[in-house]
Amino acid sequence: MPSTEQAALDAFYMAHALELARKGWYSTHPNPRVGCVIVRDGAIVGEGWHVRAGEPHAEVHALRHAGDKARGATAYVTLEPCSHHGRTPPCADALIEAGITRVVAAMQDPNPEVGGRGLLRLMSAGVSVQNGVLQSAARAINKGFLKRMEHGLPYVRVKMAMSLDGRTAMASGESQWITGPEARSAVQRLRAQSSVVLTGADTVLADNARLTVRPDELGLNAELTALAITRPPLRVLIDGRLRVPLDAPFFKADRALVVTCAAASARERYHAEGHEMLALAGSGGHVDLRKLLIELAARGVNDVLVEAGPKLAGAFTRMGLVDEFQIFVASKFMGSSARPLLELPLAQMSEALELEIIEMRAVGRDWRVIAIPASTT
Repeated sequence: MPSTEQAALDAFYMAHALELARKGWYSTHPNPRVGCVIVRDGAIVGEGWHVRAGEPHAEVHALRHAGDKARGATAYVTLEPCSHHGRTPPCADALIEAGITRVVAAMQDPNPEVGGRGLLRLMSAGVSVQNGVLQSAARAINKGFLKRMEHGLPYVRVKMAMSLDGRTAMASGESQWITGPEARSAVQRLRAQSSVVLTGADTVLADNARLTVRPDELGLNAELTALAITRPPLRVLIDGRLRVPLDAPFFKADRALVVTCAAASARERYHAEGHEMLALAGSGGHVDLRKLLIELAARGVNDVLVEAGPKLAGAFTRMGLVDEFQIFVASKFMGSSARPLLELPLAQMSEALELEIIEMRAVGRDWRVIAIPASTT
């Protein structure tokens, strides 16, 4: 066990490594966000973060930065160094070859191709290893990657905007704009950090929605904006009866995946326009949402952002597929004839879905409430 002083230093340097990992918020999919700090004689001599899949991992960037000063140093890594040959060589071997004598990891890698083997390789080479420093914070920045590895499903966020009286659109369907520019910028960042932005035919038809990331509304610095726009999320449209025409604005943007119950004979029309069609018929003429999430996870999708109307958002909620709700609340009343937040018919108070609010803060003139189903706590 490290001394109290050493434990405090470990937490300090790991916190810095976590800050570096967060720089990959918009670009690392399907890989996890990882940061690394190399410390020798009480000073940081190298640091790095994983930028995007297929490029060097955080440890390699930090070792390059440190150079010869890595020998005899301690490496702080937010995720167990990898031990397998993927698109890049094993980071555990790189740390050993550089002469690192101690490795402090925030958490073990849940990837079954690693799963503790990286730490074992380090220990076998005589490197002192400690695991679990600031583990909760490390897990929080990779919720999607962890859920995909541990449960075979992506992390699902449902984003909704409503008035103070819980309404999302007027009876006519008019909904632009419920919230202000600051809230809309926050939504753009949510899109950019997601692997997939998912919507339904009703939303696309009603709003002429494109569901793209708009760089000028991200509110990020130039470096992060550039990373975000080079890795746009895959847009997934659930259109059970193929109601959205191929000349709709939605299909004029980036490539999309259309998920339907319709016959596969329509697939070639979408392929010809650069899109993909996936048939996943469920019960009652609806798309099987759970099978869809399993399919997306198999494709390496970590985080799904659902931006949909009350029917589809309600369907995800009723099936227990939502990990997190992000609700933007505007300081206005829209009246009793306006449309509700969710299509979630309940008859008794005992049926109410209990939520735990984990964050509530002002976003311009609006408020953002982040809540998770209480059963997941």
